[in-house]
Amino acid sequence: MDDVSSKVVEILKKNMKEPPESISLETPLSELDIESLDLAVIVFDIEDTFGIEIPYNANEEVEDFATVGSVVDKVKSIMAETGPSGAAA
Repeated sequence: MDDVSSKVVEILKKNMKEPPESISLETPLSELDIESLDLAVIVFDIEDTFGIEIPYNANEEVEDFATVGSVVDKVKSIMAETGPSGAAA
């Protein structure tokens, strides 16, 4: 896993009540037992960590949050669009 992937997984685990031992990029978010309020906190945490804004509409962007890898891809895509931002390491 690269740095972005590792940080996203770390954020997911930090905000889960009972995180599994291993989370891969292929892991569906639906299998991680994340409640909707927890997902909002996770999105805010990702935004703060990477210095980005994630546009999220539950009805339109479900595929962007289907798996851990799709979340990582979305973060990388937004970072590429916005350029370097001095985000926290």
